[in-house]
Amino acid sequence: MMKSLFFLCSTLLLSVATYLFFPSMANAAVSIDGTRIVYPAKASEITIKMVNKGNTPSLMQIWIDRGNPETQPYDSDVAFVITPPIVRIDPKNGQSVRLMFTGEKLPQDRETLFWFNALEIPPVSADQDKSSLQIAVRSRLKLFYRPAGLAGDAASAPNLVKWHIVPTAKGGYVLRGQNPTPYYVTYSKLNLQTSGQHYDLGNGMIAPLSSEEFSIKGMQSYSKGAQLIYRPMSDYGVGAENKTTVH
Repeated sequence: MMKSLFFLCSTLLLSVATYLFFPSMANAAVSIDGTRIVYPAKASEITIKMVNKGNTPSLMQIWIDRGNPETQPYDSDVAFVITPPIVRIDPKNGQSVRLMFTGEKLPQDRETLFWFNALEIPPVSADQDKSSLQIAVRSRLKLFYRPAGLAGDAASAPNLVKWHIVPTAKGGYVLRGQNPTPYYVTYSKLNLQTSGQHYDLGNGMIAPLSSEEFSIKGMQSYSKGAQLIYRPMSDYGVGAENKTTVH
């Protein structure tokens, strides 16, 4: 009995550890339509479609959080209602969930960011080896609440960010992006070119009417007219590569 209990606990711990630290080891059978979700303020509800590309049924648990990835479904307290919060998707089939705004008071001069979570729980067959490892895979997408009447448009917002190279107190440099728009801007690629050197800054996001700093590892100096190569992400996916001058 104790041996069985120990094995069960070990299996659960290993599953959790694998899920938290090595998510790339687990391939999700269910895909979510789109790379982000936008909820227009005037919408009474929106639908999110999921497709099971696998060969077995999948059970999906859906919840939303405000930015803390450790938020659990039972303590999620956000501005949306999901129907249904748990859904079964048969193999090679799709299923939709509805998202409805509760009317919570949110800023009307800028977007508000939430996160849409979809936990895929794999099925367990009766003849499955008891020693096999079952891994629940979570997909997490940005969910933007977008008020009506915001100035400009989300698609052009990434091109309006002002970039500056700023020295730090420790002797290094950071790239500071100043977002003057009411939209969240997201980049899948940021690459700084200056003095014949290239610095890969990875990806990132800047909140509306805010600034964000990106560490420039290895930079000792820079020349005037540095160039930033960036690839923005929009409501429709990854955009075309672009270039701008850094001040």
